[in-house]
Amino acid sequence: MEAVRPAAFLRRTPEGGAQPIERPLAVERPVAIEIDGVGYAVMMATPEALDDFATGFCLSERLIDRADQLLAIEPHEAERGVLLRLALAKGVRERVFERVRHRVSESSCGLCGIENLEQALRPLPRVTPPAEPVASEAIFRALGAIREHQPIGRETGAVHAAAFCDASGAIRLAREDIGRHNAFDKLVGAMARAGEGWGEGFALTTARLSYELVEKAALSLCHTLVAISAPTSLAVERAAEAGVRIIALARPDAALEALTPSD
Repeated sequence: MEAVRPAAFLRRTPEGGAQPIERPLAVERPVAIEIDGVGYAVMMATPEALDDFATGFCLSERLIDRADQLLAIEPHEAERGVLLRLALAKGVRERVFERVRHRVSESSCGLCGIENLEQALRPLPRVTPPAEPVASEAIFRALGAIREHQPIGRETGAVHAAAFCDASGAIRLAREDIGRHNAFDKLVGAMARAGEGWGEGFALTTARLSYELVEKAALSLCHTLVAISAPTSLAVERAAEAGVRIIALARPDAALEALTPSD
């Protein structure tokens, strides 16, 4: 499935000039996720790396604990989008029906449609920190290299990226999507399918540091999350709850580490 599509534009200048040009656009399509026959969610996404997306989505939704519990991933092209049919192992299948009972709709805010606050802010696992914190040099090395791992982003300027970086700051794996949540899900899914763990490494995202990304990091047992944008108050609170170290507003010359009351 294509991730980039050309489109016609008229380039205008302050002097009044106008020139027809063609420019690539990031593809955005509805991806309807059906799990064991149950319509679970519709996500606006870049329709590539859907196997990784499906795995990461199921992990972040706590529907599975391991990649091998997702037994089948079948994408089907439709006129208006993509139908992603998934099948779970028998031992975790009931989780879908339990979760659906607490979800009545979906929205980009991530909270609408959750019937109660307990479901919206479910407890997070406590992440074990590495023996040595990720060094500043590693963070800035990864920041300097991330653009090389954004082929869709370089072409279109319209997608987010999430990357798995090792302890030295070398980028081992990266995924892209128009949705920051989707990009992170794709990364987590790719790591799970490859049998990769965070180890001494860390996550780097080009998106806003939202509470959802902190939760996805915690659920994947990622101890350090670096973002180029600022965190929200809830992101800082959830990170403190889970023991996730967050580095925000990461730029080539500086970055801010959120402190907890115990620091």
